[in-house]
This record gives sequence, structure tokens and C-alpha cells, in this order.
Amino acid sequence: MKMIEIWINCPDQETAHTISDALIASRWVACANIFPEIESRYHWKGRIERDTEVPLVVKTRKEYFSLVAEEVRNLHPYETPGIVAVPVKRVNDDYLEWVYSETERSARQ
Repeated sequence: MKMIEIWINCPDQETAHTISDALIASRWVACANIFPEIESRYHWKGRIERDTEVPLVVKTRKEYFSLVAEEVRNLHPYETPGIVAVPVKRVNDDYLEWVYSETERSARQ
């Protein structure tokens, strides 16, 4: 069993809620963490931009990354949303089992 966390920066809390609710309802992720606003700075179309964003982190199976990324692209207002998977190298067994059990119905679809 392999677990990943997927980081997605959203423009606001509403977008983070919409994306997390859809991913949880689909059973593609077991849970989501929505952080308070952060300041982001980045290059975009030849300029340095400064914005506030809301980090969203979801926990799921490694093999669900493509499904999650596709759904995020469908729901996210950014032209190029960041959808970054981070492998979880160590996790307690009962939590990992919980993540897999919460996403099991989706695995059978």
C-alpha cells in the first residue's frame, strides 16, 4: 500500500471547499486539510505576481493521482493549477488502513 499527499493551492476558501468536498464524495481521497491564507509569489507570463492563496492537502492512494488531478483541473479556476504529489514514506499502519478503507469503494468502481 502506498499513500500520497497532494498539495493544491486555491485562490480562496470557497474553491478549496468545493474541490475537497468533490474529492471526498467521489472517494478518491480519504480526507482534506484546508490551511489559512498564505502569500504566494511566482512568475506568470513574464511578471512576478503576488497573491494570497489557500493551501489544500488531500490524502489518498498513489494510484489515484491521475483521477484526482483531472478532477482538480475540472474544478479549479486557474489556467495552470499546481497539483503536487508528495510520497508518504512513513505512516502509522492504522492511519494507512483508514485511508485505504475510505477510498476502497472508489477502487471497486
